[in-house]
Amino acid sequence: MVLGRRYRVGRSVVYSAGVMRVGYVQMRPRFGEVGANLRRVRELIGSERADLWVLPELFNTGYVFTSHDEVRALAEVVPAGDTTHELITMAGELGAHLVAGLAEREGDQIYNAAVAVGPGGMLALYRKVHLFSEEKRWFTPGDTPFPVVPVAGARVGVMICFDHYFPESARTLALQGAEIIAHPSNLVMPGIAQRTMVVRAMENRVFTVTANRVGLEERGGRALRFTGLSQIVAPTGELLARSPEETEEVRVIELDPERSHDKHINPWNDVLADRRPAFYAR
Repeated sequence: MVLGRRYRVGRSVVYSAGVMRVGYVQMRPRFGEVGANLRRVRELIGSERADLWVLPELFNTGYVFTSHDEVRALAEVVPAGDTTHELITMAGELGAHLVAGLAEREGDQIYNAAVAVGPGGMLALYRKVHLFSEEKRWFTPGDTPFPVVPVAGARVGVMICFDHYFPESARTLALQGAEIIAHPSNLVMPGIAQRTMVVRAMENRVFTVTANRVGLEERGGRALRFTGLSQIVAPTGELLARSPEETEEVRVIELDPERSHDKHINPWNDVLADRRPAFYAR
């Protein structure tokens, strides 16, 4: 179910009560072709405009690594690396902010990370806390807090892919005042995160934006098919946008971040004020 009155402008679904344009890029990265993947993002966005763009996890490199040397060669120092620099340049050209996933290198450590950037530079770096499957072979578990950054007058939190499986991730962002959660992803379990992120939106009363990738990636005898279905969800759990399973697509909607300030599910219950942390400890 879609909330409120809507109309279409180009590829955008516009909600007449909204005050902020939020979009995602669902794409099919080419493994190891960083420059081509950055160009593809720009091609897909085209003339579309948004205050916030969310890109997939590891959008610039692809996902199916075959060796530590390969991961290290593709990982970049942040913010000095080419990808972060190009994202900041893109933010300036678009007059927008972007949240995007990439492999980050710091000293001997490699992280599955995401950056939040704007026209003025980098706003935040987040290193994925909950590593999925063979990511544990290639990446060091994240050691940064879940960040919340200002974007066009709103507060945007960042988490990555498998973080969705742990309700503490989104709750931590909500408790910091996040109104929108940006969720770069490379999802391979059909439909799982698409369901859990609806719950994360409902239980925290925030907007969630999941940017997934599409396509089959086969390397070193291993193949993964990514599930698409990128989506934007309202604080009530209503689906505001969802893309197909297999095709690249850009979607933009207008929304009012202040809707996330109402944490009530009825006149008596507030999803944050009713918490009783004293009883949650083991």
